[in-house]
Amino acid sequence: MVQAFVISRLDYCNLLCYGITNELACCLQSVQNAATRLVTGTRRCDHILPVLRQLHWLPVRQHVVFRIATLVHRSLSGNAPGYLADDCPLVADARVRQLRSADTGTLVVSRTRSSFEDRTFAAGGPQVSNSLPPNLRLCGLSYGQFRQLLKTFLFGQ
Repeated sequence: MVQAFVISRLDYCNLLCYGITNELACCLQSVQNAATRLVTGTRRCDHILPVLRQLHWLPVRQHVVFRIATLVHRSLSGNAPGYLADDCPLVADARVRQLRSADTGTLVVSRTRSSFEDRTFAAGGPQVSNSLPPNLRLCGLSYGQFRQLLKTFLFGQ
């Protein structure tokens, strides 16, 4: 019941939570922590991070990064709508001259004029993708492999 009513509401449109303030992130994290305690029967004084890992739930900020990175991966592999794929150009495709960064799967980050524009998918998606380690930016990974490696990476942070 908690998964259906609470966690699904945290997942709904959580891409809009990229770049939110710490205050708002703490509010969402407290909701997730309360849901975790309800599911597992953990006491309030116990540390919540090991319980989240046991349930394979990422903390709120890392879950937003996870969702953005998976959407970028899907758009690069051609499994997302065209308007999203247009927001994720590779450096190798954007330049006439060959650069050293062209082989690493780096994306072009669009310039923005405000902090609000920094939160859009066109700016935030490439930023998140470029912040991942090089082994996760390989285009040859299947979607399932990418999700597994990305979740492992985010749990390690």
